Amino acid sequence: MSSALGDTATFDRTARFYDWFAPTPDAEEFRDALAFADREIERVLDVGGGTGRGASALGARERIVADAAAGMTRQARRNGFEAVRADAARLPFADESVDAVLVVDALHHFGDPESAVGAAARVLRPGGVLVVREIDPTTLVGRLTEAGEHLYGFESTFFAPDDLGRIVADAGLDARYRSGGFEYTVVGRRGE
Repeated sequence: MSSALGDTATFDRTARFYDWFAPTPDAEEFRDALAFADREIERVLDVGGGTGRGASALGARERIVADAAAGMTRQARRNGFEAVRADAARLPFADESVDAVLVVDALHHFGDPESAVGAAARVLRPGGVLVVREIDPTTLVGRLTEAGEHLYGFESTFFAPDDLGRIVADAGLDARYRSGGFEYTVVGRRGE
Protein backbone atom coordinates (compact mmCIF):
# COMPACT_ATOMS: atom_id res chain seq x y z
CA MET A 1 0.00 0.00 0.00
CA SER A 2 1.25 3.50 -0.65
CA SER A 3 0.91 4.68 2.93
CA ALA A 4 3.85 3.76 5.06
CA LEU A 5 3.02 0.50 6.82
CA GLY A 6 3.03 2.02 10.30
CA ASP A 7 0.80 4.87 9.19
CA THR A 8 -1.69 2.48 7.58
CA ALA A 9 -1.80 0.25 10.65
CA THR A 10 -2.51 3.22 12.93
CA PHE A 11 -5.34 4.46 10.73
CA ASP A 12 -6.71 0.94 10.46
CA ARG A 13 -6.92 0.69 14.28
CA THR A 14 -8.44 4.15 14.81
CA ALA A 15 -10.96 4.16 11.95
CA ARG A 16 -14.11 3.75 14.08
CA PHE A 17 -13.17 6.80 16.19
CA TYR A 18 -11.47 8.91 13.53
CA ASP A 19 -14.45 11.17 12.76
CA TRP A 20 -14.72 12.13 16.44
CA PHE A 21 -11.27 13.76 16.41
CA ALA A 22 -10.62 14.75 12.79
CA PRO A 23 -11.24 18.39 11.88
CA THR A 24 -14.24 19.20 9.74
CA PRO A 25 -13.20 19.84 6.12
CA ASP A 26 -13.57 23.34 4.70
CA ALA A 27 -16.31 22.93 2.07
CA GLU A 28 -15.80 26.48 0.79
CA GLU A 29 -12.08 25.85 0.20
CA PHE A 30 -12.96 22.73 -1.81
CA ARG A 31 -15.61 24.58 -3.85
CA ASP A 32 -13.09 27.32 -4.65
CA ALA A 33 -10.52 24.73 -5.72
CA LEU A 34 -13.02 22.76 -7.82
CA ALA A 35 -13.92 25.99 -9.64
CA PHE A 36 -10.64 25.59 -11.57
CA ALA A 37 -12.16 22.62 -13.39
CA ASP A 38 -13.27 23.01 -16.99
CA ARG A 39 -16.04 20.46 -16.58
CA GLU A 40 -18.95 19.59 -14.30
CA ILE A 41 -17.81 17.73 -11.19
CA GLU A 42 -20.03 14.68 -10.98
CA ARG A 43 -17.61 11.89 -10.02
CA VAL A 44 -15.09 12.56 -7.23
CA LEU A 45 -12.38 10.23 -5.97
CA ASP A 46 -11.16 10.96 -2.42
CA VAL A 47 -7.68 9.34 -2.28
CA GLY A 48 -6.33 8.61 1.18
CA GLY A 49 -9.85 9.67 2.05
CA GLY A 50 -10.16 7.61 5.21
CA THR A 51 -13.75 7.75 6.38
CA GLY A 52 -14.81 10.12 3.60
CA ARG A 53 -14.25 13.46 5.33
CA GLY A 54 -13.18 15.24 2.14
CA ALA A 55 -15.89 13.67 0.01
CA SER A 56 -18.50 14.57 2.64
CA ALA A 57 -17.87 18.28 2.01
CA LEU A 58 -18.91 17.97 -1.64
CA GLY A 59 -22.27 17.57 -3.26
CA ALA A 60 -21.05 15.55 -6.24
CA ARG A 61 -23.39 12.89 -7.59
CA GLU A 62 -20.82 10.10 -7.11
CA ARG A 63 -18.23 10.18 -4.31
CA ILE A 64 -15.74 7.33 -3.98
CA VAL A 65 -13.20 6.91 -1.18
CA ALA A 66 -9.91 5.08 -1.78
CA ASP A 67 -7.69 4.34 1.21
CA ALA A 68 -4.89 1.90 2.06
CA ALA A 69 -6.33 1.10 5.51
CA ALA A 70 -9.05 -1.56 5.50
CA GLY A 71 -10.59 -0.10 8.66
CA MET A 72 -10.95 3.28 7.01
CA THR A 73 -12.67 1.87 3.93
CA ARG A 74 -15.07 -0.08 6.16
CA GLN A 75 -15.89 3.09 8.08
CA ALA A 76 -16.32 5.06 4.84
CA ARG A 77 -18.89 2.48 3.74
CA ARG A 78 -20.67 2.83 7.11
CA ASN A 79 -20.68 6.58 6.44
CA GLY A 80 -22.51 5.94 3.16
CA PHE A 81 -19.68 6.15 0.62
CA GLU A 82 -18.55 3.75 -2.04
CA ALA A 83 -15.08 2.79 -0.82
CA VAL A 84 -12.19 0.71 -2.11
CA ARG A 85 -8.98 -0.34 -0.41
CA ALA A 86 -6.26 0.90 -2.72
CA ASP A 87 -2.67 1.99 -2.96
CA ALA A 88 -2.64 5.68 -3.90
CA ALA A 89 0.25 5.09 -6.30
CA ARG A 90 -1.67 2.34 -8.16
CA LEU A 91 -5.28 3.45 -8.24
CA PRO A 92 -7.62 0.70 -9.53
CA PHE A 93 -9.56 3.09 -11.76
CA ALA A 94 -9.59 3.49 -15.53
CA ASP A 95 -7.74 6.33 -17.23
CA GLU A 96 -9.84 9.50 -17.49
CA SER A 97 -12.63 8.10 -15.29
CA VAL A 98 -13.20 10.83 -12.66
CA ASP A 99 -13.86 14.57 -12.73
CA ALA A 100 -11.93 15.42 -9.57
CA VAL A 101 -9.47 13.80 -7.19
CA LEU A 102 -9.16 14.99 -3.59
CA VAL A 103 -6.19 14.29 -1.35
CA VAL A 104 -7.00 15.94 1.99
CA ASP A 105 -4.32 15.98 4.70
CA ALA A 106 -3.11 12.61 3.44
CA LEU A 107 -0.32 13.04 0.87
CA HIS A 108 2.32 13.28 3.60
CA HIS A 109 1.39 9.72 4.68
CA PHE A 110 1.85 8.16 1.22
CA GLY A 111 5.00 6.09 0.76
CA ASP A 112 5.43 7.34 -2.84
CA PRO A 113 3.75 10.75 -3.11
CA GLU A 114 5.07 11.49 -6.61
CA SER A 115 3.60 8.26 -8.00
CA ALA A 116 0.33 8.96 -6.16
CA VAL A 117 0.07 12.37 -7.83
CA GLY A 118 0.84 10.71 -11.17
CA ALA A 119 -1.88 8.11 -10.59
CA ALA A 120 -4.35 10.87 -9.71
CA ALA A 121 -3.47 12.73 -12.93
CA ARG A 122 -3.98 9.51 -14.94
CA VAL A 123 -7.55 8.97 -13.71
CA LEU A 124 -8.64 12.59 -14.28
CA ARG A 125 -10.86 13.36 -17.24
CA PRO A 126 -9.78 16.29 -19.45
CA GLY A 127 -10.72 19.51 -17.69
CA GLY A 128 -10.81 17.74 -14.32
CA VAL A 129 -8.86 18.79 -11.24
CA LEU A 130 -6.64 17.32 -8.57
CA VAL A 131 -7.10 19.11 -5.23
CA VAL A 132 -4.40 18.48 -2.61
CA ARG A 133 -4.84 19.99 0.86
CA GLU A 134 -1.66 19.80 2.95
CA ILE A 135 0.23 21.25 5.89
CA ASP A 136 3.06 23.67 5.10
CA PRO A 137 6.25 22.51 6.87
CA THR A 138 7.82 25.96 6.45
CA THR A 139 5.40 27.46 9.00
CA LEU A 140 5.78 27.11 12.78
CA VAL A 141 2.58 25.07 13.13
CA GLY A 142 3.65 22.95 10.16
CA ARG A 143 7.06 22.22 11.69
CA LEU A 144 5.41 21.31 15.00
CA THR A 145 2.91 19.05 13.21
CA GLU A 146 5.70 17.31 11.29
CA ALA A 147 7.77 16.83 14.46
CA GLY A 148 4.74 15.53 16.34
CA GLU A 149 3.91 13.01 13.62
CA HIS A 150 7.50 11.76 13.57
CA LEU A 151 7.53 11.47 17.37
CA TYR A 152 4.30 9.47 17.15
CA GLY A 153 6.01 7.11 14.71
CA PHE A 154 4.47 8.23 11.42
CA GLU A 155 6.80 8.26 8.43
CA SER A 156 5.28 11.50 7.13
CA THR A 157 6.90 13.54 4.35
CA PHE A 158 5.62 17.10 4.12
CA PHE A 159 6.14 19.39 1.11
CA ALA A 160 6.35 23.17 0.94
CA PRO A 161 3.76 24.66 -1.44
CA ASP A 162 6.28 25.36 -4.23
CA ASP A 163 7.64 21.82 -4.04
CA LEU A 164 4.20 20.23 -4.18
CA GLY A 165 3.28 22.57 -7.04
CA ARG A 166 6.29 21.21 -8.98
CA ILE A 167 5.25 17.60 -8.28
CA VAL A 168 1.76 18.34 -9.59
CA ALA A 169 3.17 20.13 -12.67
CA ASP A 170 5.57 17.23 -13.30
CA ALA A 171 2.50 14.96 -13.46
CA GLY A 172 1.31 17.00 -16.44
CA LEU A 173 -1.23 19.19 -14.66
CA ASP A 174 -1.58 22.97 -14.70
CA ALA A 175 -0.63 23.61 -11.06
CA ARG A 176 -1.77 26.51 -8.88
CA TYR A 177 -1.82 26.89 -5.15
CA ARG A 178 -3.55 28.92 -2.52
CA SER A 179 -2.00 29.47 0.86
CA GLY A 180 -3.92 30.04 4.03
CA GLY A 181 -1.65 29.96 7.05
CA PHE A 182 -0.18 26.60 7.97
CA GLU A 183 -2.46 24.74 5.53
CA TYR A 184 -2.49 25.23 1.79
CA THR A 185 -4.19 23.81 -1.29
CA VAL A 186 -2.58 22.88 -4.59
CA VAL A 187 -4.91 22.51 -7.56
CA GLY A 188 -3.80 20.77 -10.74
CA ARG A 189 -6.06 20.97 -13.79
CA ARG A 190 -5.79 18.45 -16.59
CA GLY A 191 -5.77 20.02 -20.03
CA GLU A 192 -8.18 19.11 -22.76
